[in-house]
Amino acid sequence: MMRFINIVVVAALIVAAVVVYRVKYEATRHAEQVARLRLEINREREAIAELRAQWAHLNSPDRLQALAERHLSLKPLQINQMHDLANLPDKPFIDPDPIGSMLEAMDGTADPTATGSVRPATGGSAPLPQRRPAGGR
Repeated sequence: MMRFINIVVVAALIVAAVVVYRVKYEATRHAEQVARLRLEINREREAIAELRAQWAHLNSPDRLQALAERHLSLKPLQINQMHDLANLPDKPFIDPDPIGSMLEAMDGTADPTATGSVRPATGGSAPLPQRRPAGGR
């Protein structure tokens, strides 16, 4: 009986040694993986910092002004180029009920060629939108 217990204890020690070795190996592998990831993160941070520096250089106002003067034939804004809202063109006609207009067209009561983007030729039943006030808004 004592011999059987000794064999079981020795087997348990061998199994424990294998488990400890495996745990140590896994911990080492994970530590190496963490070190690789940290190195990769640092490289990416350096790349981001470099890209931000390039972006700041490319967007510097002095550089953009020189490029605009070299490549664009822009002239200063003249005061007579300014307009107020009253000089804007009227809002284009939009049929307030396009489905209803299509149904009327199917009934034959409306012009079949009229669409929501073109004013009906016969006047139609759709009300015209209100004209924008001269003062703006």
